[in-house]
Amino acid sequence: MENITLNLEGAIAEVTINRPKALNALNSLTLKELGKVINDLAENQDIRCVIITGSGEKAFVAGADISEMQGKKPLEGRTFARLGQKVFSAIENMPQVVIAAVNGFALGGGCELAMACDIRLASTKGKFGQPEVTLGIVPGFAGTQRLPRLIGKGLAKELIYTGDMIDAAEAYRIGLVNKVYDPEILMDKAREMAAKIASRGPSAVTLAKSAINNGMNMDDESAYNYEAEVFGLCFATEDQKEGMAAFLEKRKAEFKGK
Repeated sequence: MENITLNLEGAIAEVTINRPKALNALNSLTLKELGKVINDLAENQDIRCVIITGSGEKAFVAGADISEMQGKKPLEGRTFARLGQKVFSAIENMPQVVIAAVNGFALGGGCELAMACDIRLASTKGKFGQPEVTLGIVPGFAGTQRLPRLIGKGLAKELIYTGDMIDAAEAYRIGLVNKVYDPEILMDKAREMAAKIASRGPSAVTLAKSAINNGMNMDDESAYNYEAEVFGLCFATEDQKEGMAAFLEKRKAEFKGK
């Protein structure tokens, strides 16, 4: 792959957007390569947690590639948007937990990529925003949908309508990111969290992710029923038997993801 690097370390996969000279901007090739990596990881039962970050010190992903977008016609623009939406939906719905380690600019498509992840950790150098209206377009990789779900409709409208950029501290205050760290420890903290998640019952974590994601799009009663169904499914797993036995025997559980 030209623009994506992948590192596997035990049960954790690190995916890096690697176009530092372009501030890791997302062009079609990068999106397609990212989609392939995500689809492959989704089928890898040895991987329990995924970290996505950007190469270099300046950017997570500075946005979609404007030089590629500039000359697009309407149908080409729609195709590009659907490509990004498809890849980000694959990230959102893959069985593993995905952590975004935002090491710099996360603007436009970069902010949308971070929002598709389950958890967002930022360095103090992190910058967030949806500046598309300053280019005469709207967010196209589901930013108009995920941002209000994460921070509320009013704040999302303000950020999208103004195109303003906010720093990591403000992103934390409004709930866009989970934690903020000094740049030199960001990846260590991301790996630490990934290792903790990977040590939990893999089947339970996957089912919890499914319950949260699917329940958000249901009415309350349907969501409660869905949760009860996945709760019941846990009792068909070896993980549940091991977890409860370990608790009663006062020892550390050894989960196998079965």
